[in-house]
Amino acid sequence: MKLTQKISKNNYYSFLWHATLLALAKNFMDIDTVIPAMMVDAGGSSLHIGILTAIMIGGGKLAQLVFAPSLSNKRFKKRYLLIGINTRIVALFGMALLFIFSDLIANGLVILAIFLLIFIFSVSGGFANINYTDILGKSILEERRKHFFSIKQVASSLGILVSAYFARRILRTHSYPDNYSYLFIIAGVLLGLASLGFWKIKEVAAEHLKISNIKAFFQVTLQEFKNNKRLPSYLMILNTQGLTLILLPFLILYAKQTFGADTHNIGNYLLLKVIGGVVTGSIMFYYAKKLRYHYLLYITTFLAVFIPLLLLIFPGAVLFPYIFLGGGIVYAFHRVVISGILLEVTTNKNRALYTGLTGAGNILPVIFPLIGGWLIDQFSFRIFFLIVIFLIFSSLYFIYQLNCQK
Repeated sequence: MKLTQKISKNNYYSFLWHATLLALAKNFMDIDTVIPAMMVDAGGSSLHIGILTAIMIGGGKLAQLVFAPSLSNKRFKKRYLLIGINTRIVALFGMALLFIFSDLIANGLVILAIFLLIFIFSVSGGFANINYTDILGKSILEERRKHFFSIKQVASSLGILVSAYFARRILRTHSYPDNYSYLFIIAGVLLGLASLGFWKIKEVAAEHLKISNIKAFFQVTLQEFKNNKRLPSYLMILNTQGLTLILLPFLILYAKQTFGADTHNIGNYLLLKVIGGVVTGSIMFYYAKKLRYHYLLYITTFLAVFIPLLLLIFPGAVLFPYIFLGGGIVYAFHRVVISGILLEVTTNKNRALYTGLTGAGNILPVIFPLIGGWLIDQFSFRIFFLIVIFLIFSSLYFIYQLNCQK
């Protein structure tokens, strides 16, 4: 079956359905505010936050590395996508059950169970993402992709804005552990509804890499590094600018330790983050045809550096909530640009492989949360922020190299 205008249109709206419903679910399982706050409320320390953040980011990357070689051999990946999503739904309901019965379980076991369920949630997400990226790349015509990413950002942002109100309300009106039970039940239901969009996708066959074993995988990987000069720079951008993804969970810990933030404050942070994403998504949608990923990478880096820098200059509680407004802006830029560049530097043949490579090469955002938790525990948040600023700022060099190799 060949990709036609009709099939592309059908798939366009199927992916948009998923994006919108997923957006409604995200705030109820937000990895930057809800889940870190949940860990702290369950008795977690800075080290636990570091481990949790490493799992949330590293679990998906591990799955991409482990499963990419075998999935690259599959011409059709729709059923594997659904397997990954359904596993995430099971993990969410498992989290809900954990907090329903948390009063009967020792705190140490609750923390271990959180680690296990978040690991399953993250790994299944990484597994699903390999298939999602591959199917998306070959299911929507190239001239419609940039428009899709922009309108997806708007639809997602609006959905997130709506759900932010309800998530904030649950956090404010219910106490631990009931609040987290309700959040994860709602997230599981909405994620299930979001997956219905994938049942309507008409997947087309495309040329694919055939990788027989792990040795062949590394041989193909080395060949891709030789043939695609942009790949090393792309991976280094993921490792440096990608640290923006690990910053907000630590800010939740910072707020609880420094200002005594409660669930009321967490709800406000979540709402401000969402507003930042909505505004940014709307702007990117309006200027979709004029967007240049290279320039957006520069903008994202400077904005990302500004967040910890502002905390160093103004450590008080007055401006702190607006850090999450900036965080929402940075996240929106980073995710749209990184997703767009991945599609531009890949083909239908090697896209699943490259998704795995980005998981394998995205090492620093996985390791650094563990280091960050130790730095905060042994030294201070100040040292942690200074190192984050330096590493994110270094991404400017790799952005420059990426454009030079274009």
